[in-house]
Amino acid sequence: MSDLKLSCLECHLKFDLFKIRYFCSCGGLLEIAQNRASSPILTEKLDSRLTSRKASDRSGVWRFREGLIPLSDSTIVTQSEGSTPLHRSERLEKWSGSKHLWLKHEGENPTGSFKDRGMTLAVSVAKHLGQKVLACASTGNTSSSLASYAARAGLKSVVFLPSGKVSQGKLSQTLAYGAHVFSVKGDFDRAMEIVKHLAEEELVYLVNSINPFRIEGQKTIIWELLQDLEWNPPDWILVPGGNLGNTSAFGKAIDEAFHWGWIKKRPKIVTIQAAGASPFFKSFQQNFASIDSVKAETIATAISIGNPVNFTKARKAITSTGGLVEYVTDIEIMEAKRQIDLAGIGCEPASATTLAGLKKLIQNNQIKPDESATLILTGHLLKDNEASNDIHKVSFKEVEPDMSVIKNALNEVA
Repeated sequence: MSDLKLSCLECHLKFDLFKIRYFCSCGGLLEIAQNRASSPILTEKLDSRLTSRKASDRSGVWRFREGLIPLSDSTIVTQSEGSTPLHRSERLEKWSGSKHLWLKHEGENPTGSFKDRGMTLAVSVAKHLGQKVLACASTGNTSSSLASYAARAGLKSVVFLPSGKVSQGKLSQTLAYGAHVFSVKGDFDRAMEIVKHLAEEELVYLVNSINPFRIEGQKTIIWELLQDLEWNPPDWILVPGGNLGNTSAFGKAIDEAFHWGWIKKRPKIVTIQAAGASPFFKSFQQNFASIDSVKAETIATAISIGNPVNFTKARKAITSTGGLVEYVTDIEIMEAKRQIDLAGIGCEPASATTLAGLKKLIQNNQIKPDESATLILTGHLLKDNEASNDIHKVSFKEVEPDMSVIKNALNEVA
């Protein structure tokens, strides 16, 4: 795979793989162009690595390294990310109306979100390139992931967060791992503008999802899911949509897996957005003719993004798989989160968009109940304690340390 290049999605101009740039000269987004002449690896070899004790094999990202980028083991910064569980729940099948439902929980990554899959690549490449200061704009998950991986690599991390829009759990993580945090007056999109400007002046190495190495790492969510299902893809894969990095990565992963013969059919991607941050849905309604930014406002802070930078890649992912884009309200999100929590699985609010979206699409006859669906849960329950406490507070009760009082209260439970 030594002939890998950075390729522009718009004009198809190519650049050296490890040349630091985030956009083409024409302004288009870049992606890593894979060599599809032959399969880079047999699925049997991938499966054999599941029992290996080697660090790169234990990683649910680097296990697929032949389909990613060439880096030496000494350069790779890994925390055994990936290898996340695939859950089944009769409760959630009944609630959503789906007869064949799985949940891939990316919240069980080292820092509690899917971001670790892309960050292991981005930070490893930064180390390879000799970069010293890594930066991102974030609504919380990217910042905590960057801070952790940069610390493991011995590099400095700088993060820009929209003031008052990040949960305390995510902020605490970011600070604990040693990041330098700047709270920006404004939304995520304003913070992103700042980081892009700093990167253009080569003051920092940008690790948001416009960095094509991030997308490469996030592809492995799909590849591992396919491996979980013994290379028999589901009919539908539903994912939350904010900056649209995962949607982009999933389309690329499916495309490559199909061309390399790992799968015989392409699952359809469904991106679910929050109603208060749904520019991609609105664009989908207009056949993706254009996309207009919106002022994002939703309880699902992880996807509260009004101007997604990965629109072009995400559009390609939806159209190439014959997928859909839908939105759900905050009320629907929190009810779905409550159901996931009570199923003993748990997730942050943004993750619950997938279950809420599946229920809506089944009710609207856009997905059939007997079609198989996999939901991607992107973040851990503890990422947003405030939201969890609010919807489950009915179960919290203060009682006097008196046995008769306690027994009466217990009778209410029974």
